[in-house]
Amino acid sequence: MNKKKKNSIVIPHEHGGWAMISVPFLFGVMAGTAHWSHILLFIAWLCLYLASYPFLQALKRRNQRQHLLKWSGIYGLVALAALVYPLLRTPELFYFGIPFLLLLIVNIWHVKQKDERAIVNDLCAIIIFSLGGAASFLYGGGAFGQEMLAIIVLNLAYFMGTAFFVKTIFRERGNRRWESTARIYHVLILFVPWLLGMPWMTIPYVFPLIRTFLFAGKAMKPMKAGILEIVGSVQFLVISWIIYNFI
Repeated sequence: MNKKKKNSIVIPHEHGGWAMISVPFLFGVMAGTAHWSHILLFIAWLCLYLASYPFLQALKRRNQRQHLLKWSGIYGLVALAALVYPLLRTPELFYFGIPFLLLLIVNIWHVKQKDERAIVNDLCAIIIFSLGGAASFLYGGGAFGQEMLAIIVLNLAYFMGTAFFVKTIFRERGNRRWESTARIYHVLILFVPWLLGMPWMTIPYVFPLIRTFLFAGKAMKPMKAGILEIVGSVQFLVISWIIYNFI
């Protein structure tokens, strides 16, 4: 490893990860009651994500392992420091540690199998991100129950759709079965809000439905895909906020 690379900061390059780490968390804040220390909780949540990236990369990049683990440790220490107050204020946050660890083990297994792009691995990662929304909701005065479950399911449904769509324009482009699966999935998730007793929440799923029917299977530059993902995530969060607060 050259000196420049050895001293460089390690951050994830996947633009989708930034949306998934922030949108469910903000969704949970929106569904509950915002508290100033949500900032500390988000710093901890963000740094846990940042710590997991070099840790997982270290499992497959032996020549960079020391550098990657160093940054994983740095992010992990910042996360632990930021978590102290939130855990003292809401000890129930500890309960999220068990599913996080179990799902992380699945991620580690897929990395070891050199199959990180598997849809099951995507599912586990998105469940982790969606649980972040549940944690921020609990921290804002929410409780374990149907409303928390709805937060998890709504975010999981949205971002799994993104995972399907991205596969159809990159790794699985030209695969008609994947294209059909992505389109069928986006039609089916329109029924999820109705099953949760929240019919107005169908609206944020219209944009990804249209996006998938227009662009699934077509060649697309990463920049355009990133812009579509940002627009989709913002509209999902903004429309959800309007529905939660005014309808």
